[in-house]
Amino acid sequence: MKSYTELEVWQKSRKLAGLIYRLTATFPKEEIFALTSQLRRSAVSIPSNIAEGCGRSSAKDSIQFFYIARGSLYELETQLFISFDLNYVDENTLNESLALVTECKKLLHGFIKYFISLKV
Repeated sequence: MKSYTELEVWQKSRKLAGLIYRLTATFPKEEIFALTSQLRRSAVSIPSNIAEGCGRSSAKDSIQFFYIARGSLYELETQLFISFDLNYVDENTLNESLALVTECKKLLHGFIKYFISLKV
């Protein structure tokens, strides 16, 4: 298998993390330890868990980390909706962010299916 840094799912999720950091830089300062922190942690968790999963010695262990990354994607998606509800992001920014979240979900789903097929 190639290096995790060459995987499209890792590259896209890393791009998503950068987008979230830029987006949250505009949030109110009182959110720094609340929603800003949650969004950033969720976003960083995605490529981090993909990388950790790729470093595991068995497909079963790898899949567990990919599931954690998937959970973080859903967390991030929810936090983006909340950010919109609070008027911290506009509709265009929300849609741009959600489009990348959806793309990462699809890639990660396919990647998980691939690893499940290795396990059998």
